[in-house]
Amino acid sequence: MLYTINSPLDQFEIRSYIGIYSPFSDISALSLTTFSVYILIVLFVIYVLHIITTNKVGLIPTRWSISVEALYSTIYNMVVSQIGPKGQVYVPFIYSLFIFILFSNLISLVPYNFAIMAQLVFTVSLSMSIWFGVTILGFNTQKLTYFGIFVPSGCSLPLVPVLVIIEGLSNAARSISLGLRLGSNILAGHLLLVILSGLIFDFMASSAILFVIGILPLGLILGIMCLESAIACIQSYVFCILTCSYIKDALYAH
Repeated sequence: MLYTINSPLDQFEIRSYIGIYSPFSDISALSLTTFSVYILIVLFVIYVLHIITTNKVGLIPTRWSISVEALYSTIYNMVVSQIGPKGQVYVPFIYSLFIFILFSNLISLVPYNFAIMAQLVFTVSLSMSIWFGVTILGFNTQKLTYFGIFVPSGCSLPLVPVLVIIEGLSNAARSISLGLRLGSNILAGHLLLVILSGLIFDFMASSAILFVIGILPLGLILGIMCLESAIACIQSYVFCILTCSYIKDALYAH
């Protein structure tokens, strides 16, 4: 079945390629959808990239291996500088998180591709999972001392109940704001690209003269594409550095 895009929002709709249904229970979550297909594509690209950069056959590093090593070194320095010596344990997790978000963003910039990180349900669910894990880590590491993050130092006793509620809500809001920031930035950028590209296409398709004139605005699309590429990298970095900040709070309770 062929699907047509009738509005800029249609490219973000999750469609089912192979539906799986059962008369006994709801197993529709096992269906093969655009979301699951692109998740597999991203994981495959990441796997192939790291396979070809292992450089098992030579002592001289290739350009691919140097680039991946430089990327890993950047993430390692970021984690250690944010968390401290204890952060070395979390380097593989942060690196995997960064690579997954980065490649998901970059692949979604290819025209007519599905934008994984533009799905706010997924990004918020990802951030909530991280927040939940960080909360467990905090209680496991600090025990009851972890409640100290809800009470600022030096506050008077009558203000403690109010501050605990405020700090508790602020801490819980991290689970939404972290993913919402990522998803909204990617979604807004893709919508801007789709809308402007559609307008320029309609403009150039009107006549031969407008087709020639419409070549000039294509430079604007190219500039926005470069900006979106930068945003894809920046949002991946911001997501990971905030995750490091939350892990630091869980480890040191401040």
